[in-house]
Amino acid sequence: MIRFKFSLILIFSIIISACNSTKESNSKNTEPIDSNLYVIQTKFGDMTIRLFDETPLHRDNFKKLVADSFYNGTLFHRVIPNFMIQGGDPDSKNAQPDQRLGMGNLNYTIPNEVSPKFIHKKGALAAAQQDPRVNPLRASSASQFYIVDGSSTNKKTLESFENRKNISKKRTFSTEIMNDSSNIDLRNKYLNARSSKNDDSTNFYGAKIQTLIDQAYAKKAFHYSPEQIALYDSLGGAPNLDGDYTVFGEIIEGINIIDSIAILKKDKNNRPKEDLKMTIKKL
Repeated sequence: MIRFKFSLILIFSIIISACNSTKESNSKNTEPIDSNLYVIQTKFGDMTIRLFDETPLHRDNFKKLVADSFYNGTLFHRVIPNFMIQGGDPDSKNAQPDQRLGMGNLNYTIPNEVSPKFIHKKGALAAAQQDPRVNPLRASSASQFYIVDGSSTNKKTLESFENRKNISKKRTFSTEIMNDSSNIDLRNKYLNARSSKNDDSTNFYGAKIQTLIDQAYAKKAFHYSPEQIALYDSLGGAPNLDGDYTVFGEIIEGINIIDSIAILKKDKNNRPKEDLKMTIKKL
C-alpha cells in the first residue's frame, strides 16, 4: 500500500513538472513581437525598417498601405546618389519606359509630425511632400516616401544649417506671434507709430515686439544634439531636410542596399533606366 501511494505521488509530480515545462515553453513562444518592423524587398536584397511610435499618423498610414499590398510592384522612381532614394508613386506600377514619375498620389495627405528627435541620417525613412508654396503646412504625401542616402556632414556645416533654419523659421514664427489675438494691441501701436513716422515710438514698440518674439522662439529654436552631430559626421545624411519633412522610421538592417540602388544608371529625371520594383511586408 505504501509503495502504491509513493508511485502515485511520483507520477503526479512528473505530470506537474511537465505542465510547468509546457507553460514555460509557451511563455517563451508568446513573447511580444515588435509590430513596427517591416521589410522592403528588392532585387538587391532586403531592408528591414522600424516605424516610430512617436509619429502615429504616418506609422498607421504606412501599416494600412502595406496591409493592402499597395506598395507591391511600385518602383523606386527617383534616385539621387548622396541624397536619397524615393518610391511609393502609385503611377509607377505600370509605368512605361521613360515615363516621368513622382506626381502620382492618393486622395489625401497626412498632417506633418516633424520632430527634432528624428534627423535625416543615412537610412532614415521619411515622407515626401508637395512644394511648400502650395503646401505651407508641410503635409505629407499619403504614399510616397524616401530613404536617405546622404553624405558625411561635419559640425561646422551643421551649425550653418542651424542658423539658416532658425532665421527662416523665426520669420514665419514672427508672423504667428503678431497674429495672436493677445498681441494685436501691441502690433497696432507699432503699425500706427510707423505710419505716423514717429521714430521713437516705432523703435520702442519694435523692440518690445522683438523681445516677445525672441523669448517665445527660444523654446522652439532648432539645435542639433551632440549625438546627432556625431551621427551626421560618421554615418552621413541630408541635414538640409531636417525640420521640414517627417521622419517616421529607419533602416535597422540592410542599409548597404541603399548603396547598390544609388549607383544605378538614371535618366534626366533621376529615374533608374532599369525598373527597380519593391515589395513591402510585415515581419
